[in-house]
Amino acid sequence: MIPISPDEMRAVDANCTYFGLLPIQLMENAGSALASEARRRARGKKIAVVAGRGNNGGDALVAARHLADLEVTVFLLGRSREIATQEARQNWEILEHLNFDLREVRCSEELEPLSRYDLILDAIFGTGVRGPVRGLEAEAIDAINSSGRPVLSVDVPSGLGTEKAVEPDATVTFHRPKVAIPGEVVVAGIGIPPAAEFYVGPGDLGLVARRASESHKGENGRVLVIGGGPYSGAPALAAMAALRAGADLATVAAPRNVAGIIAGLSPNLIVRPLSDDHLSPGDLDLIRELLPRHDVVVVGMGLGRHPETREALAELIPECGKAVIDADALLPGIPLQGIITPHESEFRRVSTIRVPPGRVEKETLMSFARDMTLTVLLKGKVDLITDGSVVRGNATGNAGMTVGGTGDVLAGIAGAFYSKAPPLRAAVAAAFVNGTAGDLAFVEKGYSLLATDVIEKIPAAMRL
Repeated sequence: MIPISPDEMRAVDANCTYFGLLPIQLMENAGSALASEARRRARGKKIAVVAGRGNNGGDALVAARHLADLEVTVFLLGRSREIATQEARQNWEILEHLNFDLREVRCSEELEPLSRYDLILDAIFGTGVRGPVRGLEAEAIDAINSSGRPVLSVDVPSGLGTEKAVEPDATVTFHRPKVAIPGEVVVAGIGIPPAAEFYVGPGDLGLVARRASESHKGENGRVLVIGGGPYSGAPALAAMAALRAGADLATVAAPRNVAGIIAGLSPNLIVRPLSDDHLSPGDLDLIRELLPRHDVVVVGMGLGRHPETREALAELIPECGKAVIDADALLPGIPLQGIITPHESEFRRVSTIRVPPGRVEKETLMSFARDMTLTVLLKGKVDLITDGSVVRGNATGNAGMTVGGTGDVLAGIAGAFYSKAPPLRAAVAAAFVNGTAGDLAFVEKGYSLLATDVIEKIPAAMRL
């Protein structure tokens, strides 16, 4: 079973809530699984629960209820009114109403009885601990380690990854193994079905959309869009979508016949005109000057199929570093790297894989991505996103998004996210945001929605 990082587990939890699988349900399942393992390991009837004030402690409070036939004492670190989550607080109140032995610990001396218990459940911290462990929690970790009694940690040993951590005999970890847990690990299912990890949700957005409060202009993404020629709207849509998705700067390098049009569409765009009415090898020196000033290149939308454009793309794309490749840049023989965003016919074109319409299988897509070292975002009723090792599905979006330009919006969002995150995370989150923005626009516009309506809903989609 593949280990999961703390950030990824938080994303799964958030997605479960989005799909209707509530935290209180997962806490109940986790506590029940923990109680079963505690019962199996206890060599007597006296069990001590050392609980923090978060959901890790809440899991152990549920376990205490399931162990009610034994002698269970709960040592809560701090005051019950300081319990941080509604779910943990609700389970504390249940134990209060049922007259469990509950102790609010204010100093380490109150933990001295731990050495008299047959088993200690360590539920001080989960995966969210950051920085040095101090105060009462540090003293509790010392008390557990010096107790000389068997210790069973909840999800991860408290303080894991810091200078002060519990040293358990075993750890019950939930759903999937967590990274770097030492010693014996028992993985317990808590009712998260595979589909909850397959389908994309707002938890995936949380993996890419963070912004430091002290950041400065340009530090949150600089996107270069290369597009236009036969079409002026496509690169403008991609660039505006990148800005709405959080990029600090968006530059459009466009042929001279459309550069002025694009500049007139919005003062937020930086526009650099190319030398002719199509991208050509003669423009590569200008673009090479722009590349170091940008974090990611979004290329292809509206470029057309001029032979010189194809020649320029073949030389340019390998120099782009991070690239999102879409539309007219998805051609056989053109180098591919980074993220590609084809619809089904474009995928058949660049992959040369003979796939009947509507029949691109996950395994086929993964194999292609793995062989080409790409992240593929295959647009469809359910978008499929893969880097060759993992495949995800995005079910947001609607039939109104068949209108022209929504694919350009998707590419721009992907570019903004890719400037700050690995390609798979960026593509997954972009698919979710684009589809969700389209769904929000559809509520107001129905089948009259436009790509610009989707752009305007990106901020609302990112607040979910």
